[in-house]
Amino acid sequence: MKSYRHLFFDLDHTLWDFDRNAGETLHTLFDLHNLGRYGTFTVEEFIARYQDVNHALWRLYQANKISQTQLRATRFVRTLTRLGVPEAEIPAEISAQFTEMLPQKKAVFPHTHETLAYLQTKYQLHLITNGFNDIQYLKLESSDLTKYFGQIITSEHSGCLKPDPQMFAHALQAAGATAQESLMVGDNLECDVLGAYNAGIDQVYFNPARRSHRMQITYEIASLDELRRFL
Repeated sequence: MKSYRHLFFDLDHTLWDFDRNAGETLHTLFDLHNLGRYGTFTVEEFIARYQDVNHALWRLYQANKISQTQLRATRFVRTLTRLGVPEAEIPAEISAQFTEMLPQKKAVFPHTHETLAYLQTKYQLHLITNGFNDIQYLKLESSDLTKYFGQIITSEHSGCLKPDPQMFAHALQAAGATAQESLMVGDNLECDVLGAYNAGIDQVYFNPARRSHRMQITYEIASLDELRRFL
């Protein structure tokens, strides 16, 4: 087995439980703006539609087809108009409220803290994320994760996005690491797994839903505490 020195982690959907935290935030906004008054969709349908829209917009953002500003300005307009809300009635402040509330949420995946605390005694830990600086740093502080990481590399810092090999090259340089002594842990097959593979870095696919796939991956886990089996 390889001897690793540097472990790179994704944040959203890997350590920080984005779906749970976003769901709580969206539930609050649904009540705050009395979106139930339309009587045509439930809070669960609002959350599900937002997730679909947001995922689609993030794919465009990661492909450099839209900007951060466009993503933030579009996601609630598209979500609510598709649910039948007239665009003129969409609260102007809802996107900014979401951006303010979301990173204050604290939910992380099971075994996150104990696993990182264990790994921190043996490896240098770093974070590599496509998220925006203002949001990601607040998430880390709110969930008490900052203390585990030496380098926190965001797409805004590096000027590129996973799976671009330049993002990983930037991360390796910032950490003073080589690809051969590094391991990437993430939930996204394209951004984290394939991106790391193309940069010459071994990969851990975090797959709690046990989704089927045909990719050749160095390691695969369904729970973060499984990292202890080989690290």
